[in-house]
Amino acid sequence: MSFSGKATYSAGADLPELAEDISDLVSIVSPHETPLLDVLGDPKRPARSTIHEWLEDALLPNTDAVSDGSISNAATETTFGVANSPSFRAGDQIRLEGDSEILFVSSVDTGNGTITVIRQYGGSSAGTVVDGKVIHILGNAALEGADSSQARFTTRSRITNSTQILSSTVEISGSELAVRQLAVADEMDYQKQQRLRELLRDLENCVINGRAPDDTVEGSATVRRTMKGILAFIATNHFIPGQGGFPSGTSLSETQLNRALREVWKNSNANIDLILVGGQEKRAINAFVGSNRRFAPQAQTYRDGISIYESDFGVCRVILSRYVPTGSVLLLDSSRIEVLPLAGRSFQFRPLARTGDRETGQLVGEYTLEFRNESAHALITGFTA
Repeated sequence: MSFSGKATYSAGADLPELAEDISDLVSIVSPHETPLLDVLGDPKRPARSTIHEWLEDALLPNTDAVSDGSISNAATETTFGVANSPSFRAGDQIRLEGDSEILFVSSVDTGNGTITVIRQYGGSSAGTVVDGKVIHILGNAALEGADSSQARFTTRSRITNSTQILSSTVEISGSELAVRQLAVADEMDYQKQQRLRELLRDLENCVINGRAPDDTVEGSATVRRTMKGILAFIATNHFIPGQGGFPSGTSLSETQLNRALREVWKNSNANIDLILVGGQEKRAINAFVGSNRRFAPQAQTYRDGISIYESDFGVCRVILSRYVPTGSVLLLDSSRIEVLPLAGRSFQFRPLARTGDRETGQLVGEYTLEFRNESAHALITGFTA
C-alpha cells in the first residue's frame, strides 16, 4: 500500500483500503427477562383442552361469626344468631375470638339461624358475645351409644381457565437471506430468536395481568381466547391499606406484609414462598432492614437488597418483575401454580408456504394458567407511586 501521509487516528472510514470495525455481537437493550416463569419452571403435564379445568375442595369450616344485632346482654346471652348455623352441631365446644371462655352448644336451630349454648363451660372465665365476633369451633363430643349423626360433606368445585394463543410471524426476503450479514450468521434464525423472546415476555405478562373475556370464554371466529391471570384470580385475600382492618400506609411496610402472610396462614394450609413485586415495592422491602444495617470499617461493598424474606409464616423468595403493576404485591404459593402448554402446542416455528421471493414462518404457542386454591395466595394493592 502506498504511503498516504495520514496518521492512523485521522484516517476516516471513507478510505477504501480501511475495513469497517464492527463488533460481531448484536446487543439487546429491551427487557425480555421472565423471572416468574423461570421460578415456576416447566410444568409436569400439558393441558388437554382449550378450556382447562381442575378440581378444588375444602374441609368443613371450623370458624364462623356471631350474626345477631339484638343481643341484650353480651355477658349472659345464651341464644344468638350465627352466620352459618349448619356449621354447628349439638355437642360442639366453641370459643369466641379474644376470649378464654368456652361455650357448649346444646342445640342448633337452622331454621332461625341460631344456636343455644351453655356459658362458662367447664369453669372457664366469662367472655362477651358481640355481633360480628369470630367463633372458633374446637370440636364435637358425641354421646356414648348414640345413633350416628347426620352426614356432612363438601362439594368439589371445578375451576376453569382458557388457553391463549401467542404468535408472531417472521418474513425474510430472498436477497436478505443471500447476503452476508454483520454479526448474524443466519437472518432467519436471528429473527426467530427475537420473536421468541418477545412471546415469552408477553406470556409472563399475561400470566400476571391477563383477563378472560366477559362472554364466550371458549372463543369463536370473532372472539379471541385470553387466559385469566393471577391478579384476576385472587379475591379472598385481597388487602388494601386502611380497609377492613388492614394496616394503613402509602408504601409497603413489614407490618403490612406480615399481616397478609398471617391471614393466609390462619385460613389455609398454604406455604407462601414467593413475594412478587415491582421496583417500587422491592425498594420498600429492602428498607425493612435499613435502620439495622451495619458495615465493618474494611467493607468495600455496599449491599442494599433483600432476596429472601423469612418470617414466622414461611421463607419467601423476593422476585423482582417488571410486569407487576406499581403499588401491588403478590404473595404466592408456587406449588399451586403452573403455566401449561396445550398438548403439542408449546412454542414452535412452522414454515409457511412460499408466495413470492421470501421465506415466511410463524412462531406459535398456546398456554394457560392453572392457579389452584386462590385463597392460598394473597394480593396487596393501593400503594401510591
